[in-house]
Amino acid sequence: MIKRWERITSEEIESNRVFSLRKDTSVSPITGNEHDFFVIEAPDWINVVALTESDEVVLIEQYRHGSQSVTVEIPGGMIDPGEEPLETAKRELLEETGYEGENWLQIGEVLPNPAIQSNRCFTFLATNCKKIGQTNFDTTEYIITYTKPYSEIPKLVSQGKITHSLVIAAFYWYHLHKEFNT
Repeated sequence: MIKRWERITSEEIESNRVFSLRKDTSVSPITGNEHDFFVIEAPDWINVVALTESDEVVLIEQYRHGSQSVTVEIPGGMIDPGEEPLETAKRELLEETGYEGENWLQIGEVLPNPAIQSNRCFTFLATNCKKIGQTNFDTTEYIITYTKPYSEIPKLVSQGKITHSLVIAAFYWYHLHKEFNT
């Protein structure tokens, strides 16, 4: 049976708006030796699989600085302090796309990278989505919004057009939801 490592010290190294970096010193339950581990503390995150009445997925494209590329994604964002995940999902869908969903359901939750990150990513399904307004981007966002039939999503993933791992996980959650709930 895998045993937990005992954390004996924890020190914040750096902190900014998007994440903090901390160094933990923990003791191996097997050897008793101390080891340093670095953890990125990031806010929890949401992704939205937003479907129109005609089964089209609301997609976005935006530039990502980490990969220095334009990526195809679904609406998503950080959960603000004091905000519930569903509240964030509704806010992000409207802000990034101008769409609003009629029916909402949480269909999944993943740990983006539990080896070095402390956060979770919740996936929501929004159905009967309609464009009701304009976008309201953050100062660092420039996003293009469009729709594609859901049937084209696997092809976009297999062709390497959708590469964001959390987006691919969201579509897998949706696939499971359709398979076991319809």
